Amino acid sequence: MRKILFLFLALSFLGLNAQKKKNTVKKIKANTTKTAQEKTETQEDADMGNIDSLVNAYATPVQDEPITSMSILNAKSPESFRKYRELGLVKKGDSLVSNKITPLSYGYIEDKDILKSMVVWEIIDMNDKFNQPFYHNEDGLVSQNKSLYQILFDAINDGRIKEVYDDEMFLTKLSLDAIQARIKNAVLSDAGINKMNENGGRLTEAEKKEFTNVYETKTENVKVLKIKGMWYIDRRDSQMKYRLLGIAAMGKDPATMGQYGPDGQPLASKDELIDLFWVFYPDAREVLANTVVFNSKNLASDISFDDILNARRFSSIIYKSGNGLGNGVIKDYIPRDADAQLEESERIKAQILQMENDMWNY
Repeated sequence: MRKILFLFLALSFLGLNAQKKKNTVKKIKANTTKTAQEKTETQEDADMGNIDSLVNAYATPVQDEPITSMSILNAKSPESFRKYRELGLVKKGDSLVSNKITPLSYGYIEDKDILKSMVVWEIIDMNDKFNQPFYHNEDGLVSQNKSLYQILFDAINDGRIKEVYDDEMFLTKLSLDAIQARIKNAVLSDAGINKMNENGGRLTEAEKKEFTNVYETKTENVKVLKIKGMWYIDRRDSQMKYRLLGIAAMGKDPATMGQYGPDGQPLASKDELIDLFWVFYPDAREVLANTVVFNSKNLASDISFDDILNARRFSSIIYKSGNGLGNGVIKDYIPRDADAQLEESERIKAQILQMENDMWNY
């Protein structure tokens, strides 16, 4: 009798559990159905929104579309042409293809293959008509030829060029803040100083903006470049070659702009320039190889800055050489004589040419 009673209680318990599970399954199905219905309604609303946006998009003509050519003659809008030309992208079919150029790598040079060499520092004066391509010559649309200084400065700011140094020895690396300090200087005017004294040493943001004079070396003020390179004779090719090592921009020192001495005269003369920064040239090659040089005879020319610099298509004056005379600066061992300094520069150029002539006398 006890066994029968125990069996009956067990069967009753199992029946209750089954009923609970059945109710739970029904609730889950009901919730799942409700959630699916809500998702469907949400998706329908989103689809309606997408359709509305597509209708609006097609109702208004799209101005910013990829370009199919780097020529302004094939552009559909100036905005899209400028944008994709800067990115170096061209539409080919349904894809965007990069138009960027990878410069040809320099060959590896063994030390034993260098018969003779000489390191020289030169000045490129952009006031010289022959050096006009290095200066600012763009209209912003047909021609995008920026000055060499502006190209280097922009590439440094956006991180494409990282090897930037304090001088031509490439010992002290410059940060972006240090470069900005050399390019720009903010000075509080005398009126601002008086206003600050009246306010107990404080100025509002609006007053700071009003009484602060900002002096900046801009691209139109940079008309002199410096380059450092090595002339060497390659034993393997039996040729005299040139390898560019560094390039620098020279401009007025912003720290002395607008500043006057006790005698009322400007602290800096018009011809006084400083090295704004030095760039290790191999790090800048990719940027310069993708920048077209201004060509007055043909605006459609695709010659790059890397081409003309490596081919030495510029006029320059040697101001320093590795000749063992101190630091080799011509004006230091030939002071106060401009004619003699120019003669020394020409003598060094002749010495370099003589190196190649001597190669055939061995």
